[in-house]
Amino acid sequence: MTKRTRQAAALLSALLLSAAAGCSAAGEPATARLGESGGPASSAAGAPAAKGFTLVASGDVLPHTSVIQRAANDADGDGHDFRPMFSGVKSVVSGADLALCHMETIYGEEGGPFSGYPAFVSPPSVADALKDTGYDGCSTASNHTLDDGADGLRRTLDRFDKVGLKHAGSARTAAEAATVTTYTAGSAKVAHLAYTYDTNGYPMPQGQPWAVNLMEQDKIVADARAARKAGADVVLVSLHWGTEWQTDPDENQLTLGRALTASQTGGRPDIDMILGTHAHIPQAYEKVNGTWIVYGMGDQVAGEMFNHSGARDMRGNYGSIGRFTFAPPAAPGQRWQVAKAEFVPQMMDLSVGRVVNLPAALDENPGHGDYETARDAVTEAVLSRGAAKDGLTMAK
Repeated sequence: MTKRTRQAAALLSALLLSAAAGCSAAGEPATARLGESGGPASSAAGAPAAKGFTLVASGDVLPHTSVIQRAANDADGDGHDFRPMFSGVKSVVSGADLALCHMETIYGEEGGPFSGYPAFVSPPSVADALKDTGYDGCSTASNHTLDDGADGLRRTLDRFDKVGLKHAGSARTAAEAATVTTYTAGSAKVAHLAYTYDTNGYPMPQGQPWAVNLMEQDKIVADARAARKAGADVVLVSLHWGTEWQTDPDENQLTLGRALTASQTGGRPDIDMILGTHAHIPQAYEKVNGTWIVYGMGDQVAGEMFNHSGARDMRGNYGSIGRFTFAPPAAPGQRWQVAKAEFVPQMMDLSVGRVVNLPAALDENPGHGDYETARDAVTEAVLSRGAAKDGLTMAK
C-alpha cells in the first residue's frame, strides 16, 4: 500500500466513523430583479412555518468526442441519448430539492456537426439528459462558453428553455443578463450567480459585453447584494476557476474565496456558498468565515483525460457531488444555515460510459479495485483542508 493510499484509507476510516446574477453591462451591478417573484420566507404569526431544503451540486459536464460517440451508441442510431450516462447518480440528483450542474460546453445544431477538445460543440440532447436526471438548472459560465460565439451560446440557452432548465452565467440579451436566476427550494428563494475566469481568449460578441459573466470580486459582491436586496434568502455563487490538474486550491482561489466569504451587509454574509469547477480533478471542501467553499468538484462527464505532462490521468474522471441541507434562520434577517454537509464520490467509468456513484456501487460490488481507488482519491482531495472537523461526511 502506498503512502498516498494509506493516507486516503485513514481519511476514509475517520470519515466513516464520523458519519453516524446574473450580470449586467460591464462594471454595473445586476439590477434588483429576481427571475421569479417573492421574497424571504415569512415569519409573521399564523404564516406557514419556514421549511429547509437540500441542495445538490456537481462538476463539469464536458462531452469529449468519445463521450458523444457513446451517447450515439446509446441512442441506437437515433441521435444522441445521454440519459443512460447519468443513470447512476439520478437518485442523488432527483432526490434533492434543488440540483445544479455545470454545463461547461455549448451546443450545436440538432444534427451537428459536433466536436470535442479544443473547441467543444456538443449535442443539444445533453440538456434533455440533465433535465431527466433531475437537475433544475446549471451554471453556464466557463472558458468554453464562447467556443462557437454568440450562436453557440444562444443555441445552448434555447435548449435549456425548451427542456425546462434554468441557467446562470451567460445570456442572450441585456435584459436576461440583468435578471437574477432564482429558484424556490423549501420555503427559501435561492439566487444562483455564476462567473468564469476567462473565455479562452475569445472576445465578447460585438455589442454584447454582458454575454458571459467574468470573475471580478467587486462585481460578484455587487451582484450578490443586489440579489439579496431583491429578496433572495440564499445566494449561491458558481466560480469556474483554479489551476487545472492541481489538487490544492491556488492562491487566487484562496484569496478570492476569503474575500467573498468575508463580505457582509448588516452583519449577514452576502454569499452563502461557493461552488467551484474547472480544475478537472476533485479539490477540497472548506468552511471559510463560516461559509462553505467547494474549490472544485472535478469532472462529472468527460472522456479520456491527459494532464499537462501528456500522461493519461484517471483523476480527470473523478469528481464529487456536494449535498448540503439548509435550515431556516433562527430569527428574521439572519442567514440560512447549512445544517448538514455531505459529499458523494463519483467517477466517469469509461469502460461502460456511465457516471458511477462510488459508495453505492461499492455496496453492490465490494472490493472493486478501480472504484475503491477512485473513492479513496476523491475522499483524500475533498478532506484535504480539514472539512471533516466542520462536519463534512461522505454519503451515497
